[in-house]
Amino acid sequence: MRAPSSTVAKGLTLAAGLTLVLTACSGGSGGNGSGKSSSAGLTSCSSQGKANTCNSGERKSGGTFTYTIEKNIQAWNIEDSNGNTFENSEAMTAVLPQVFVPQPDFSLKLNTDFVTSAQQTSASPQTFVYKINPKARWNDGTPMSADDFVFLWRTMNGKDCPPPPASDDSQTKGCLPWSTSGWDRIKSVTGSDGGKTVTVVMDKPYSDWKSFFGGGYGLYPAHVAEKAAGVAAGSAAKMTAAQLTKGWQYFMKTPPSQYATGGPYRMTEWKDNDHATFEPDAKWYGKTKPTLDRLILKVISDATQEPTALKNNEVQGIYPQPQVDLVNQIKDIPNVSYTIGEGLQWEHFDLNLHNPVIGKYKALRQAMFTAVSVKDMVDKTVGQFDKNVKQLGSHMLMPGQSGYQDVVTGTGQGSGDLAKAKKLLTDARFTGVGSGLKTPDGKAVGPFNCRYTTGNAIRQSECQILQSALSDLGIKMTIKPIGAADLGTVLTGHQYDIIVFAWVQGPTPTSNAQGTWSTGQASNYGGYSNKQVDKLLNDSVGQTDNAKAMSMLTQADKIMTDDAYVLPLYQKPTFFAVQDRFVGMRNNATIIGPPYNVAEWGLRK
Repeated sequence: MRAPSSTVAKGLTLAAGLTLVLTACSGGSGGNGSGKSSSAGLTSCSSQGKANTCNSGERKSGGTFTYTIEKNIQAWNIEDSNGNTFENSEAMTAVLPQVFVPQPDFSLKLNTDFVTSAQQTSASPQTFVYKINPKARWNDGTPMSADDFVFLWRTMNGKDCPPPPASDDSQTKGCLPWSTSGWDRIKSVTGSDGGKTVTVVMDKPYSDWKSFFGGGYGLYPAHVAEKAAGVAAGSAAKMTAAQLTKGWQYFMKTPPSQYATGGPYRMTEWKDNDHATFEPDAKWYGKTKPTLDRLILKVISDATQEPTALKNNEVQGIYPQPQVDLVNQIKDIPNVSYTIGEGLQWEHFDLNLHNPVIGKYKALRQAMFTAVSVKDMVDKTVGQFDKNVKQLGSHMLMPGQSGYQDVVTGTGQGSGDLAKAKKLLTDARFTGVGSGLKTPDGKAVGPFNCRYTTGNAIRQSECQILQSALSDLGIKMTIKPIGAADLGTVLTGHQYDIIVFAWVQGPTPTSNAQGTWSTGQASNYGGYSNKQVDKLLNDSVGQTDNAKAMSMLTQADKIMTDDAYVLPLYQKPTFFAVQDRFVGMRNNATIIGPPYNVAEWGLRK
């Protein structure tokens, strides 16, 4: 699940969240509704089964397409916990290769521009073989090779480049991958056929192997990392931890306009906190050639400004977190169509278990979650423009995904049952219930803070509803907004008691779960740790029988729910609006976002 230090899963959305993200259209984009203003554009995405093909059409050359992103990009290594944001994922998709690409219907499609095949060739030991397309080259002319695969594996496995010590606030003495799930099970990555064949042998089985070397994350050029580390090209397999760190940190600090890339576009400019400009890469080896003159990603952190920018033709496409007023404004803009759907994004309240009171008392956490009504929250926020939204019942899966089970609703968490919440506290020997709550040993509970990203009216309302519910329990709570660019700092620094944001996930649930909920994972911001859950998640990623893997996730989900660490709120609606004069754009409510097929974007012919 992606989202990580800024993460938000891949993170947050992912700002409003690490953007770590079913209904119609096979549960994909366009899900429960599309609108207007012509028969062209995203209106076609409301049709069943068209998630991957809607808004298609012939393109003509030329034009500029400006697309909004909601957070500044401060760290450029998408694999690092501090760079693992939805916005960074969208930007890097245009310039980095990946083996499997998440599609709008949540399937994974082989990227045949990059590899001609990727398959499991043995079950014992589990072995995968990747055949790199002979045409695949970085735009400085260097062939893409097994060396690129080796560099990524060695920086992601948590062993060859160990994470920085806790005392290193700068986090520059090691690699800090958003998740080591699966990577730590690889025994070897080797090349043959002049580096064009890559063989991966597993030490332990891994079910979500298609998430390796892609699945929403790209491969960085190993030869660039090697040069930054001062070692010879082709030596990724021999680099020391210090040398791997130098390569890793180079990609953290350096925008892709300054090194060799390998996508349909090349970044030509990055203006901090303003925009990134991309132009078609003349060295692009893929079959589909970009037709736009340029692609611009424009940073607009205040979502309320996006409809105005779209109306004034300052931008031609927006992908904001939907708000009631925003959706209504888009309806009035001529020659613009939009789609609303549910994807692999989900909204949630997280508790910080580093807080000594919150972390110590499970009954307190259960009572807090039981006192708040998710239905009331939905009715007053997202339910006003999407009537299909309801309380989410899982930490692991979305409705419509195989294996989804509601394990939350039956516990009463999110029910708004104040009487039950109070009983949980009195049974646990809390005093002052309903007035000034105190722990069994007489210490005051709270005041707590609830944190949300500035400018997000829905999340502000969610904190306000929680504030009222906790007041009924005798707990004081303040509401403290976070600047959109500071979300990662607040999460990794544990600068919250309660926080609301959204995860945007990839379509690989077992690795998502292990990377988010296991003890010590970088994306496990609140410090959750349960040995039973760790074992179940570890076993699930090695289980090749999907039904058994989903059963393990459900067991872990029930334990997590009882521990009351995170309260799932709802599967988050996505909102995508584009001028009808463009084709190729469609909602992809996964970790990769609409730019998953950016080479196909262009002016309608």
